[in-house]
Amino acid sequence: MARLLYRLGLGSVRHRLVVTFVWLAVLVAVGVGAATLSGSTVNSFKIPGQESTTALEVMNDRFGTASTGGTAKVVMQVPDGAKVTDPATAAQVKKIVADLGKLPGVVNASDPLDPQRPAVSQDQRAAYSTVTYGTVAQEVTTEQRDALTDAVTHAGTDGLTVEAMGEAFNKAGPPAGASEGIGIIVALIVLALTLGSLLVAGMNLLTALLGVGIGALAITTMTGFMDLQSTTPVLATMLGLAVGIDYALFIITRHRHELRAGRSVPEAAALAVGTAGSAVVTAGLTVIIALAGLAVAGIPFLTQMGLAAAGTIFIAVLVAVTLVPAILGFLGHRALPRRVRKTLGLKGKDAAEAAAALAAEATAEPAAAPQRGFFAGWANLVTRHRWVSLLVTVAALAVVAIPFFAMRTSLNQRPATDSTQARAQQIINDRFGPGFEGPLVVLVDGPDSVSRSADLQKQIATLPGVAFAAPAQPDKDNSAALITVIPKTGPEDEATTTLVHTLRDDLADTEGAKVYVTGTTAIGIDVSQKLSEALPIYLALVVGLAFLLLVLVFRSILVPVVGVLGFLLTIGAALGATTAVFQWGWLASAFGVDSTGPMMSLAPIIIVGILFGLAMDYQVFLVSRMHEAHAHGAPARIAVVTGFRQAAPVVLAAATIMFGVFGGFVPAGDATIKPIAFALAAGILFDAVIVRMIVVPAALALLGESAWKLPRWLRWLPVLDVEGAALERREPVITEVRANTSVNI
Repeated sequence: MARLLYRLGLGSVRHRLVVTFVWLAVLVAVGVGAATLSGSTVNSFKIPGQESTTALEVMNDRFGTASTGGTAKVVMQVPDGAKVTDPATAAQVKKIVADLGKLPGVVNASDPLDPQRPAVSQDQRAAYSTVTYGTVAQEVTTEQRDALTDAVTHAGTDGLTVEAMGEAFNKAGPPAGASEGIGIIVALIVLALTLGSLLVAGMNLLTALLGVGIGALAITTMTGFMDLQSTTPVLATMLGLAVGIDYALFIITRHRHELRAGRSVPEAAALAVGTAGSAVVTAGLTVIIALAGLAVAGIPFLTQMGLAAAGTIFIAVLVAVTLVPAILGFLGHRALPRRVRKTLGLKGKDAAEAAAALAAEATAEPAAAPQRGFFAGWANLVTRHRWVSLLVTVAALAVVAIPFFAMRTSLNQRPATDSTQARAQQIINDRFGPGFEGPLVVLVDGPDSVSRSADLQKQIATLPGVAFAAPAQPDKDNSAALITVIPKTGPEDEATTTLVHTLRDDLADTEGAKVYVTGTTAIGIDVSQKLSEALPIYLALVVGLAFLLLVLVFRSILVPVVGVLGFLLTIGAALGATTAVFQWGWLASAFGVDSTGPMMSLAPIIIVGILFGLAMDYQVFLVSRMHEAHAHGAPARIAVVTGFRQAAPVVLAAATIMFGVFGGFVPAGDATIKPIAFALAAGILFDAVIVRMIVVPAALALLGESAWKLPRWLRWLPVLDVEGAALERREPVITEVRANTSVNI
C-alpha cells in the first residue's frame, strides 16, 4: 500500500494542474446537480414491516391522506373561575376554530365544543382543537407553518391563552450555517498555531472544505431521487469537515518533515502520501466501516445516513492523497514556516541548494532530541508510573460513565422551555393528563371491523393504564374503524410502552378483523425497540471488523485489544456525560440546553458509529509511530515514548479541530443535532486527551515486548505497511532511523 500511495502522491505533484482542475470540475458538476436535481429532505422515522408503519399504510387506503396527515393541537385555556363553555368564551373558541380551518393546507380543524366529540378538560378550563393537514408532517411547508404560528399568536387575549404543539407545528430541518462557521474558525486558529503558517493553514482548510462541499452537494443531489433525513447532510458535513481537516494535517505534517530532511518538494510530498497517507487510508477505512455498518440495523433511514457520511469520508480520503500533495507542489518550500525558510536562507536558492540546506539543518539536531520536550516528558511520566496512570484514568472515566446506565431514548423530543409547544404541553398535562400528549390509535380492519370495534372499545377502556378510549370511528365503506386510546401516562413513560405491548398481545387474536396499534407514540416505541436490538449486533460486527483491520496493520493482538477497550471507555464516558446534561439537566444552562428529557432514539447508535471510527483514527496515527520506532530496534517503552513524542502533537491538534467542529453544533444546533454534537465533542475530548494520551501509552508500556508480538499461528496474515517500510527498502535516502524522527512543524 505504501508504494502504491507513493506513486499516487508523486503523480499528483507532477500533474498538479490536472489534479486540481479535475477536483474543481467535480465540485462544479455536483453543484449543478444539486441546483437542478435536488428535492427536499424528510423528518419521519418509520421502519418498513413494523406494525405501526403497516397500520399507517392501511389507514391511508381506508380513510384517505387526512387520516395520516400532519397534525397540531391548538390549546386554549381560561383563567381561574372561568370556563371555556361560558357563552362569550365559547363564541371566541368557535371563531378561532373557524379561522384555523381556513389556514393554507389545513383540511380540518376539530371543534372542541362539539357535543359528539368534545375536547374539554373536566374542570372546563381548557380545550383543544386538532388541526389536520392534507400531507404528512414533514411535507407541511414553511408558509403553512408560519400561517399557523401567526394565527395562534394573534388568537390569544387577556381572557384566553392560546398555545400550539404537535408534529406539524415543529419546524424540521438542519441548523443554520453558524455551526459550521464556529468549527471552521476554531480549525483555522488551531491550524495556524500548529503549522506556524497562515498560508499552509488556509490551504489545509480549503482542501477539506472542497471535499466536504463535494460530499454535501452530492447528498443534496440525491434528495431528488430518494427520501433522506434532514439530519443526513448535517451529520455528513460535520464529520467530513472534521476528518478532512485532520487527514490533510497529517500529510502536510509529514511532508514538512521530509522537506526538513533534505528532500525535494515532489519527493517529500510523495513520501508523505506513502507514509502518513497509508495511515490516513487505514484510519479512513475504519471510519467507513463504522458508518457503513449502520446498515446492519435494518433501518432504511439509518442506513442512508451511514452511507452518506461514509461517502463523504471516502471523498475526504481521496482529497487528502491526491489534491493535498498537488497543492503542496504549488506551495513548494513555502510549506515550511517562514522562520525556517529565513533561518536557512532558502529564498532565491534553487532546489538542489535548498535541499542541501535543509538536510544540513536536519542532521544538526542531536540524536537525543526526540526524548526532550513536553510530550516526551509526559510520555516518560505516564510509562514510568503506568499502573497509577492506568488505574486513575480508568476509574475517572468509569465514574463519568455512570449516568449512561440510566439513559432513556425516545422519538419525542422535549421542546424549549420558553416555547409555545412547551406551554401547550404543560396545559395538556395539567388539564387533561399526560396521556393526551401522545394518544394511541387502534385500527380495526376487516369485514366485521365496525361490529368488532364497539366490543374492542369497551375491552380497551377496562385495561390498566388506559385513561379513555373514544368510540370507534368507521370509514365511509364500514370496512375499517379507528379507536383513539388515551393512556394515563406520557409518551416517554415506561408504563406507556407496556400498554402498547399489552394492547397488541390482547387484541392479536381478535376474530373477523385485523387489529393494529399505531400513532406517533407507538411508532416511537417501535423505532426505539428496533434500534436497541440492533445496537449490540452493530457493535459486535463493527468492532470485530475494525479489530481484524488493526491486527493486520500492527501485526499484534494486544494493541488492537487496547484500542478497542479504550474505545469502550470513551463511548461510556461520552454517553454518560450526555445523559447527565441532556436528561438529568446537569450544567444544562451552561451548554445552552433548552429542555431536558430522553435522548433521540437514533442518537446512541450514530454516536457509537462515529466515535468508534474517530477513536480508531487516533489509535492508528499514534500507535503506528510507536510501532515504527519499535520496528527500528527501540525497546518497548522507549518506542512508546518516541512514537508518542512524534505523533501526539499532531493528534492533539487534530482532536482540537474535531472538538471545535463538533462543539460548534452544541450552541447552534437543533434539538436533534445538539446532543449528538455534544456527545461527539465530549467523546473526542475523552478519547484524545485521556484514552490516547494516558491509557494507551500506559497500557502498552505495561505490556512491554508482548504488545508487539503476533502469535505464530497468525503470521500468515498479509502485511499492511502503514509506516512506509517498503519505501525505505526501495531508496537508501529514506533509510534514516525513524525512531529519531521529529514532527517539528
